[in-house]
Amino acid sequence: MIKFQNITKTYPEHSDSGDIIALDNVSFDIQEKEFVSVVGRSGAGKTTLLKLLLVQEHPTKGRIFFEETDIHRIKSRYLPDFRKEIGAIFQDYKLLSSKTVYENIAYIMEVMCARPEDICRDVKQVLEIVRMNDRSDNFPEELSGGEKQRVAIARALIHRPKLIIADEPTGNLDPYHTQDIIKLLLKIHGLGTTIILATHDKNIINNLGKRVVTLDEGKVIRDEEEGKFIL
Repeated sequence: MIKFQNITKTYPEHSDSGDIIALDNVSFDIQEKEFVSVVGRSGAGKTTLLKLLLVQEHPTKGRIFFEETDIHRIKSRYLPDFRKEIGAIFQDYKLLSSKTVYENIAYIMEVMCARPEDICRDVKQVLEIVRMNDRSDNFPEELSGGEKQRVAIARALIHRPKLIIADEPTGNLDPYHTQDIIKLLLKIHGLGTTIILATHDKNIINNLGKRVVTLDEGKVIRDEEEGKFIL
């Protein structure tokens, strides 16, 4: 489904030390319906890798394929169509403070010009999946961190993506809510969605029993089925 092929990403450094290497000749594949954790210390290259997959940045060298398409050759006017295949979840939730839970999720479908009856049906469905149907009229400021993240997950699900990217989704949560979010991601994976989880939380990884790709200083140093957090 996804192929990272010899990806190098550098950033210019305004000194005599040369460019900053964020990713260094990274190659690995992700199959459809896999659950893959990308781990490493802060600055290892996890977020850079995800930004490249979302075409928010471009690789210095190498190619990334999504279902046989070289995504960095997609013309800009077609990028919104490509991004509909991906749902993204972030550490800071990125909810709209002036909109209710329902409105935050519905907004994604409104942008896609969905019919009102379809919006109503689909929003109710995803709210049930993330167990937030009883908070649909609340605003983000009225929710706990765990509840905000469940709304963010619902928003990522609403357009039925083939892939969900979760970038440090539990970074602001306590252990109880962390477990809740991981269980929810596993539930979504069980429904047939491919998941990429980027985290530096050792406990999450060691309890998951899923594939682990480990980055260190921009390089893949380990790729193991049922892997552990080892650095």
